[in-house]
Amino acid sequence: MPGYLWDTWLAFLDQTNLVVTGLTAVFNLYTRSAGVFYFSAGAVLCSISVKLVKRVIRQPRPPHIPGRKAKVSYGMPSTHSATISYFATYILLASTYLRVHPSLGPPSGAVWRILPPLICLPWAGSIMMSRVWLGHHTWPQVFAGASYGIAMASICFALWTGGWNDVGEKAEKIVNAWVTGVRIAK
Repeated sequence: MPGYLWDTWLAFLDQTNLVVTGLTAVFNLYTRSAGVFYFSAGAVLCSISVKLVKRVIRQPRPPHIPGRKAKVSYGMPSTHSATISYFATYILLASTYLRVHPSLGPPSGAVWRILPPLICLPWAGSIMMSRVWLGHHTWPQVFAGASYGIAMASICFALWTGGWNDVGEKAEKIVNAWVTGVRIAK
């Protein structure tokens, strides 16, 4: 890949937190799904909790690469890697095991089972690798972050499918009734 394309790709990957956050917000607003809101809250919890772990471990980042913006926080584990692996893992599990939300069209549509993981998994891998390429993290910091995110997504998904989804469905009905002005029968 020519140098300017590689630099553009790395610049995009360095800003993906804004892209992913924006896409998640739009998806939340579009679906008004309790499940999507829960997934998003789990991602925020993952990001905040991994930052707390980072402050406990206090491992420095790798040496600064000249010409790149230096990060001032600690490096272990990588917050980007934790959060994006949370996204990729939860999306893969949801696409595989959960019913398709009615706001997304026909529930039998294979597109909602195949397309999200097909996009998210390679993108997540690229984001995690870019943390090393950009000089923000070491491979062990990225691996630790990815492991943290996978574990957090697995726990959140198990809680959701273990009964929290029932509460979510009731909350979703109340919110949708409020938004549309339709009264809920008692």
